Amino acid sequence: MSARPSNPTLRTTKPRATAMSVPQMTEPMGRECVLGLDVGEKRVGVALSDPLRLFARPLCVLNRASRAEDFRAIARLICESQVGLVVCGYPIFLDGTEGAQGRRIRRYAEALETSLAAECPTPVRLWDESYSTREAAVAMAASGRHRTFRERRNWIDAVAAAVILQSYLDERRPAASQEDNTP
Repeated sequence: MSARPSNPTLRTTKPRATAMSVPQMTEPMGRECVLGLDVGEKRVGVALSDPLRLFARPLCVLNRASRAEDFRAIARLICESQVGLVVCGYPIFLDGTEGAQGRRIRRYAEALETSLAAECPTPVRLWDESYSTREAAVAMAASGRHRTFRERRNWIDAVAAAVILQSYLDERRPAASQEDNTP
């Protein structure tokens, strides 16, 4: 099964974990922020980049009710935060194939992009979310800020969204030239 979505405007890219090159995309690269999403069954973790697209930070967690309510809340965040791009975590297998969960998230992202077209047209990109929840748990444990189970459960999705978004930002950042590294 192919990892490519059926919607040509919704593109899937793989981070540096594979030997495949990342396809070049036409994306707004102004001073707009990027919104990261980690879509789960019960919650949507949300992260936001800075306007220079260097750093991602957890923003909030949306409790899921329906797609329509999710999309309205996401559209509100996009308008409030001057977002130019949405990156949605995409659960794919290590070999790059898509399973049932990946199909569900791809359809969710396609529907989100369609929904956003009416209010605030914003492209939605899928990004491999492999190990993002595990990395988020390690980061949260290291920070020591979220001590209780309830605090961790409430923030793990937003931190995972930040991990996904940071991976995307790091991959898209232009590499420093060799000349800049010379003394």
